[in-house]
Amino acid sequence: MAASPPFDKEDVKRRMKGAVTTLKHEFAGLRTGRANTAILDPVQVPAYGNPMPVSQLGTVSAPEPRLLTVQVWDRSLVKAVDKAIRDAGLGLNPQVDGQLLRIPIPELNEERRRELAKLAAKYAEAARVAVRNVRRDGMEHLKRLEKEHAIGEDVHRKLADELQKVTDESIREIDQALAAKDQEIMHV
Repeated sequence: MAASPPFDKEDVKRRMKGAVTTLKHEFAGLRTGRANTAILDPVQVPAYGNPMPVSQLGTVSAPEPRLLTVQVWDRSLVKAVDKAIRDAGLGLNPQVDGQLLRIPIPELNEERRRELAKLAAKYAEAARVAVRNVRRDGMEHLKRLEKEHAIGEDVHRKLADELQKVTDESIREIDQALAAKDQEIMHV
């Protein structure tokens, strides 16, 4: 059996930072009543045998403050793009005009704000799970290194504590981002 590579704390930090960055990108898509093309970033459309983002199937633009448009390049995918946007849980109802989808951005009423807050919480929980998975991988790696006698029990404990600190920092950053997004959604 080959020896495990040494523990790379910077790799763990990078992977956890990636989860936080992804969350912030998803939050950017949760626009509060204004048209923003990032709203459609999480929408995946079944096309050509694979799920693909809307932006790879057409031109997404925001010609007006309360309207998005998607100019779908392949006529055969218009219905699939329309359905994916409707089913994405974003509360958007596209109107099809040939290969152009007009997507009015609804006014934010109290119900819509609550929906967006729930969606933000769902994104935050997914980010927390991703961070915890990175932590779990790191802990398993440390156990393997100790079992292979590559590190001692003291070093294992020290690195595990550092790993926990990085995890706590990442979770705290996720919670802060969620609190800020909730504030933005509920008090615009």
